[in-house]
Amino acid sequence: MNLSRTLLTIGLASAMLQAAAMTTDGMTTNEPGGNGQKASSERINPLLIDSGLTFGAPDFSKIEAGDYLPAIQFAIEEQRKNIRSIVDNPEPPTFDNTIVDYVESGALLERISNIFFGLTSAHKTPEISETEKAVVPLLTDLENEIAFNKELFARIKYVYDNELAFLQGEPKKLLEEVYKEFVRAGALLSEEKMERMKAINLRISDLQQQWGDMLPDATNHAVVWVNSREELAGLSEGDIAQCRKDAESRGAKAPYCIVIINTTQQPLLASLDNRDLRRRVYEASIHRADGTGAFNTYNIVTEIAKLRAEKARLMGYSNYASYSLEKTMAKTPDQVYAFLRQLIDSYKSKAENETRAIEAYARKTMGGDFTLEPYDRFYYSAKMKKETYNLSDDEVKPYFNLDSVLVNGVFYAAQRAYGLSFRERKDLPTYHPDMKVFDVIDSDGKALALFYCDYFRRPTKRGGAWMSEFAQQSNLRQQRPIIYNVLNVAKAPDGQPSLLTWDEVTTLFHEFGHALHGMLSNCHYAKLSGTNVARDFVEMPSQFNESFASIPEIFDHYARHAETGRPMPADLKEKMLKSINFHSAYSLGENLAATCLDMAWHMLGAEEIPTAEQAPTFEREALKQVGLLDKQIPPRYSTSYFNHVWGSGYAAGYYSYLWTEVLAVNIANCFAERGALKREVGQSFRDKVLSQGNTRELMEMFTDFTGLASPDASALLKARGL
Repeated sequence: MNLSRTLLTIGLASAMLQAAAMTTDGMTTNEPGGNGQKASSERINPLLIDSGLTFGAPDFSKIEAGDYLPAIQFAIEEQRKNIRSIVDNPEPPTFDNTIVDYVESGALLERISNIFFGLTSAHKTPEISETEKAVVPLLTDLENEIAFNKELFARIKYVYDNELAFLQGEPKKLLEEVYKEFVRAGALLSEEKMERMKAINLRISDLQQQWGDMLPDATNHAVVWVNSREELAGLSEGDIAQCRKDAESRGAKAPYCIVIINTTQQPLLASLDNRDLRRRVYEASIHRADGTGAFNTYNIVTEIAKLRAEKARLMGYSNYASYSLEKTMAKTPDQVYAFLRQLIDSYKSKAENETRAIEAYARKTMGGDFTLEPYDRFYYSAKMKKETYNLSDDEVKPYFNLDSVLVNGVFYAAQRAYGLSFRERKDLPTYHPDMKVFDVIDSDGKALALFYCDYFRRPTKRGGAWMSEFAQQSNLRQQRPIIYNVLNVAKAPDGQPSLLTWDEVTTLFHEFGHALHGMLSNCHYAKLSGTNVARDFVEMPSQFNESFASIPEIFDHYARHAETGRPMPADLKEKMLKSINFHSAYSLGENLAATCLDMAWHMLGAEEIPTAEQAPTFEREALKQVGLLDKQIPPRYSTSYFNHVWGSGYAAGYYSYLWTEVLAVNIANCFAERGALKREVGQSFRDKVLSQGNTRELMEMFTDFTGLASPDASALLKARGL
C-alpha cells in the first residue's frame, strides 16, 4: 500500500488539533523529548489546522521545517485511534462503518504527508532531509500495522463477502480495491509469514530512504568542472551563462560547471565542440552512482531486488514482476514481453541504420578511421539535423519562452479542449520564490482547482519532472484538487526570458496532462480519484497531452519570439516540426533498454539476484539477451541511477511509458479524426476518461472513448516516424 494514497483520516475537531499543537515549554507536546523541534510558546502548528486559504492550500508562509515531524506524529496517532474505533465498533461491519471509515481514517495524515513529501522531492533542504529520516520509519510501521491488522481485515472481508454483490458503481469499485489491497499486502498470510513481510517492508523503506539521499548527492557530485570559456565552445551564450551560474551555486571550484541531469544522455552533448569534454560529461553521467567512492548504489539496488523477490515468493508468486503486474492492464510478464518484442523486432534494423548513418557523416570531417562513441552521437546527429533541415536548436529556442509556452500553449490548449481558464494568484504563499500559483476556472465560471508551477532546477531538487498534489479531489470531503508540476529547466539570468528546447516544451505539456487528470477528477472517494490508476494507464493522459504541442493553432499561439513577440516564421516552423522525429530510433531504443533492465531485475527469484559486484555484468547480459546491448544506444537509465525503479513506484512498471504511449497515440488519432480542438470532443474525453479516476475498468474507459476493443500498437511506430 502507498501511504500517500491509502492512509486517509476522519477530520479532527479544531479544538482538539489546537490543544495538541500548543506548546508551553518550547517543545511540541505530542513529540516525546522534543527531538530538537523547537517552537515558540503558545504557537499552533499550522499543519494541524485549516490554513484558511483557498481549498485549504498549505500556508507556506507559516509552516516551518520543524513543524512536519510533530504534525506527522500527531496525525499517525489520530489514524491509530480511528482504526481502533472501526475495530471496536459493536455494530456488524457495513460498507459505511468499515470501508468508508477506513479509507477516511487517515485524511489528516494524507494532507500533511502530501505537503511534506512534495518538499522532499522538490526542495530538500538539510532540515527536510533529516526530518524525512525520522518520518519514513514511522509511516512504514503504521503501514505494516494497518496492513496486518487481523481484526480490521476481518471486518473488511465480511463486507466483501456479504455486500459486494449488492453494490454498484464507485462503492463497489472502492470495496474491491480495499479488499484486494489488503490481500496483496499479505492479510491472508500465516503469522510467521506476516512477521517476515513486516520486516521486509521496513527494510525496503529504509533502503529507499538511503537511495533517496544518495542518488541526488551522487548526481550533484558528478558535475563536470570547466576551467575556461573556450572549453565550452559550441554552447549558446545562455547555456554558458547557466554553466557559470551553476558553478557559483555549487562552490565555484572552477569558473564553469556542467550539471548532470537524471537521464543517461545529456542534452549539452549536442552542442559541445570539445570532444574530450563531451567524454567527461558522458562518463560522469553513466558512472555517477557506480564508482568506488561514497556514491555507489549497487548494494542498495541488489538488496531491494532480493527483498522484492522474497516478498513475491511469500505471496505465492515466482518473481516480483508477476506479483506487481497482476494489478495492471498488462496483467502478466508474458503480456509485457510480447508487447516489447513487437517493438524490438521493428526497431533494431532502424537503429542500426541510424548509427551507421551518423558515423558515416562524422567520418566526412573526422576521417575514415573515426569511431563514433556514445558521447559523439548527439553532437553529430545535431549537425546532420542542421544540414538536413538547415536547423539548429539555437534557432528555435528563442520562440519557446517558458512563460509563453505555459500561458499561450499549455493553458490555451486546455481552454480550447476542456473550457478551462487560468488566473495567476500572487497572494498564495509557496515553498520557493520561483513558483507560481494559478486558479483553474471551469467553463461555468466556478473555481475548479489550484495549480502550482515549480519549473527551475536547483540543488535542493531531484532530477526529472513530475506531477503530484497537495490535496486530492473528493466529493465526499468537498475537497477540490490542489495540483503541482515540477520540472528542472535552466533559469535565465534576471531580466531575461527562460528559453526551452523542444523536448522541454513537450515535457511541460506532458506533466500538465497529469495535472489535468487530477484537476478534472470528479469522484466521490479520494482513494479512487484523479491519478489513482494503474501505472500502465496513468501515463496515458500525460503522453496524450503532448500531442497538443504540435497542433498548428496551438503551436502558432505560443511559439513567439521572446524579444519581438512575432510568431515563428512558416519555413522555420515547417522544418522544426518535420525534424521532430529525426533519428527517433535512439529515443525508442533507450526506453526499450531501460524497460528491459527493469523487467530483468524483477523476473529473478531471490536466490538469483546478483551481488553488488556482479550487478554491472548482470545489466550487460540482460540487455544482450533481448538484443539491446548497444554501446551507441545505452539505457535511458542504467541500474545504478534508475530512480523510477528503485526510488519510486515503477518496479516492473517502466514498460508503462511505452504501453501508455500506444493508448495516447490511439486517443490522439481519435481527436484528430473528430476535431482536435472541438469542445465536444474534449468534453467527451473529460467525461469518459479524465474525470473518472479509477472508478471504472480502465480498458472500458479506453474503449468507451476510442471505440477500439484493444489498443492498436502499430500506431506507435508510425507516430515516431519509424
